[in-house]
Amino acid sequence: MSDRQETDHPLSSNDEIRMKTGVIVNKCYQCGKCSAGCPVASEMDYPPSLVLRMLQTGDPIQLDKLLRSMSIWLCVSCEMCVTRCPMEIDIPSLMDHLRQESIKAKKTNPKAKKIIAFHKSFLDSINFTGRLYEVGLIADYKLRTGAMAQDVKVAPKMFIKGKLNPVPELIGGRKKVAAIFNKTIKGKEEEL
Repeated sequence: MSDRQETDHPLSSNDEIRMKTGVIVNKCYQCGKCSAGCPVASEMDYPPSLVLRMLQTGDPIQLDKLLRSMSIWLCVSCEMCVTRCPMEIDIPSLMDHLRQESIKAKKTNPKAKKIIAFHKSFLDSINFTGRLYEVGLIADYKLRTGAMAQDVKVAPKMFIKGKLNPVPELIGGRKKVAAIFNKTIKGKEEEL
């Protein structure tokens, strides 16, 4: 019997992580190339190599720290880590999974509010028009964050230059895009 406390933690085992992401965290031998190449590692509370190490331990306390961290929200999925990794570990996929688990467990870092708001606004824009509608994205993001005055001086210039179209361009096949969103949402609900 282990000294660790038993828990209902959503990431209770590395096997579960492998099953959901295809990532084998134990392949990491801590060379640090991922962290050295990560453009946002200096802003993270746990750089990519430490995220992997924390997962390797399987310790519920370490897993909880990861779900509450800003690191998982700061990853921009640039894939520099995968490119540099001698074991080709897909850290962006792992970070995306950790973000989903963090939301599901209601453990998101309060500082990640604007990142989550942007993510939701972006996806809502795609779901509505079938592609990115910048004005809708901006309006939705501003409503979610309350940052109404931010960028107010830049918007008129962008509008005059034709960078902001007030009317969304609706693509053909929007029903297919909506079906993808519905299927994904249904799959997530079934996991719960």
